[in-house]
Amino acid sequence: MPEPVVLCFSGGKDCLMALHDVQKRDDREVIALLTTVTDAYDRVSMHGVRRSLLQKQAKSLGIPLREVSIAPQSSNVDYEAAMGKVFDDFHRQGIREIVFGDIFLEDLKEYRDAHLARHGLTGHYPLWLRDSRELVEEFLSLGFRAITVCVDPTQLSPSFVGREIDRTFLADLPDGGDPCGENGEFHTFVFDGPDFAFPIGFSVGETVQRDSFFFCDLISDNKSLKPSLQPAERS
Repeated sequence: MPEPVVLCFSGGKDCLMALHDVQKRDDREVIALLTTVTDAYDRVSMHGVRRSLLQKQAKSLGIPLREVSIAPQSSNVDYEAAMGKVFDDFHRQGIREIVFGDIFLEDLKEYRDAHLARHGLTGHYPLWLRDSRELVEEFLSLGFRAITVCVDPTQLSPSFVGREIDRTFLADLPDGGDPCGENGEFHTFVFDGPDFAFPIGFSVGETVQRDSFFFCDLISDNKSLKPSLQPAERS
């Protein structure tokens, strides 16, 4: 019997690649997706993706979604307390491992492991120390599709926000930019791929600057399963 595990899920490409890696093996089964949502905005924390699109992702992947609500500008203490309650709940259900899509940030991995240990859990990192370029090439070769939803302008031009991740995007990255955005250059929303039962329909809304980041708003499209990468029509 595979071990039941929970995937820390942002809706971006790295966590989808981590999920894909787990699902192609026989030793673990992802029984839930765990996502932090900023309650006042009704959006995925940091990525800024609407909650409705997050829920469509989970439905298409066929995996239950567990949302952790936090307030805007929450401190790290608040975040750890909210996550800790959920970790304890999963521990009571027999879960002992949380899966992450981290690639090479050692300090972040150490932080996660220390937090998990306080709740009797350990981390599993299927992408750990993979080459970023090879990983994103595999992502594209497998047929995953993603769009950038958040860009850090101190590391990358705001013109990259709202672009689909493809080989042209990768070729346009500046020297030193990580192809997976592992240093926080950009964050993504995955809308189609081999693990989805159906693609996630959306239209591209306006780009806004908030908290020193540039965000591209994605508007859920209930009429079509085909995403539109053109600007959404305004009434």
